[in-house]
Amino acid sequence: MADFTDHLTPDHEAMIARQAIYFVATAAADGRINLSPKGLADTFKVLGPNRVAYLDLGGSGNETHAHLAADGRITVMMCNFEQPALILRIYGRGKPVLPRDAQWSELQAHFTLLPGTRQIFDIAVESVQTSCGWGVPVMHIEKHRETLVKYHAQSDPALWEAKVGARTTSIDGLPTRATDRFIAGT
Repeated sequence: MADFTDHLTPDHEAMIARQAIYFVATAAADGRINLSPKGLADTFKVLGPNRVAYLDLGGSGNETHAHLAADGRITVMMCNFEQPALILRIYGRGKPVLPRDAQWSELQAHFTLLPGTRQIFDIAVESVQTSCGWGVPVMHIEKHRETLVKYHAQSDPALWEAKVGARTTSIDGLPTRATDRFIAGT
């Protein structure tokens, strides 16, 4: 039932483009495994058959950043909750790219920056797995939540920078690099 490739195909890209939600899993050698749902529209991009990236906004923590800095391994899962049933997993190596990093300009050109943007995760695709998804229920998206973007749009830039600047470790004590500027929405 499972098929593996070493790259994303046009069929994979088409499936990815239809998804309203995706899941990101990371882990370091010690500590918790992090699994995060992501669902803001247009924040995940296929940059080539062996490269994807996603735009990350400030939230409750920065575990993905810490894990990628420590270990680099990442899995992204797309699950088609509508028809046809299909699960797609992207296995790779990722790195956080902040506005001060040399790669920022090239990566951010692929996205519309949102209020609260703190980094972009750049992922080198090592393998792709698809599986049936027949045990997953059929569900339909009612609407997207706008709460996170609204929260950041209403934030005071100095308070936001102080808050995210203070987050220099993960919940397991792994180091993170705080974003170096407040990115307002336009």
